[in-house]
Amino acid sequence: MFLALRELRFARWRFTLMGSVVALIAILVVLLSGLSSGLVNDGVSGLQRLPVTAFAFDQHTKLDSAFSRSVVNSRQADQWRRQPGVLDAALFGNMLVNARSERGLPIDLALFGVEPGSFLAPAAAEGTGLGGPDGIVVSQTAIKAGLRLGDTVTIDRIGTRLTVVGATGDQRTFGHVDVAYLPLAAWQRLHQGVGPGEELRASATTEATAVAIRADRDADLAAGDAAAGTTSFRKAEAYDASPGYTAETSTLRLIQVFLYAISALVVGAFFTVWTINRRHELAVLRAMGAARSYLLRDGLIQALVILGAAIGAGVAVGVGLGGVISGGAVPFAIEAPAVAVAAVLLAVLGLAGAASAIVRVAAIDPLTALGAQR
Repeated sequence: MFLALRELRFARWRFTLMGSVVALIAILVVLLSGLSSGLVNDGVSGLQRLPVTAFAFDQHTKLDSAFSRSVVNSRQADQWRRQPGVLDAALFGNMLVNARSERGLPIDLALFGVEPGSFLAPAAAEGTGLGGPDGIVVSQTAIKAGLRLGDTVTIDRIGTRLTVVGATGDQRTFGHVDVAYLPLAAWQRLHQGVGPGEELRASATTEATAVAIRADRDADLAAGDAAAGTTSFRKAEAYDASPGYTAETSTLRLIQVFLYAISALVVGAFFTVWTINRRHELAVLRAMGAARSYLLRDGLIQALVILGAAIGAGVAVGVGLGGVISGGAVPFAIEAPAVAVAAVLLAVLGLAGAASAIVRVAAIDPLTALGAQR
């Protein structure tokens, strides 16, 4: 440890340069982590907030188009309610629409059709909950975008007018579009394109996008699918049906993997060069009786000091920049667990790179290393 600290003081500018590179990588990892979390929130926070265990879609429906193509009915919901382990089941409607407020504000909405009073009905932090036939409860982000309680929203092409009666206290979005909860009966009319004064066909009054299921952990979803003629997915699996969710998250995850790999390679390459340059000093220590484990421990302490300081500084700067970014239009959210995992992974991979370099040099015979200096 004495040698490690002495070298840190003697070659401080070299180590500062190395630490700066690691800090920049840490900043990038934190920003990518925040962007990934922000995109997840913007893509599926509406689904995340639903007190649902699974969604049952029409049989043979592919997951990537489940929320846009599936149609189920009340008979299938009844079948699910009778399944062992199922606490409740309710019809759930989902569709994306373009709308405009009475003040001319254009807004896109993800309409969640739910039965008022069911376990899917949202609790309103402002205004009132669902009740009237044309009332909607919108996401808090829609209020920040310019909607107000009492506003009348007109759905494009259909002409149906809905009144904002309440708002949730948090972000609820689907496919980067603000969620608006409305009574299932109103959703059924919009889904069929039935405007004011037009009659809805009888069979459509029992239809919805999916059956939302609240069940015990050990509930047999396969048995429920067989009885109801549906295809069910756990809630987390259903996130992949949100528009763009899979492509966005997989791309960012791949970039993060490359950053981690680059971090390990950069730290490993630096310590390889540094350790080769001090091969003579290491050989002297080996000749004096120092064990290879001592040299490895000495080098890892040196690497840990550099990585700890650099990653700490990088995370602090990344969080600060994230605070600035999150106030804008970019979907960005700093989550402490994600940042902590990223920092630990950087440190572990950096130490692995340093250890691989030190072990190779420390394994050299001391007489051979000393002779190479003559």
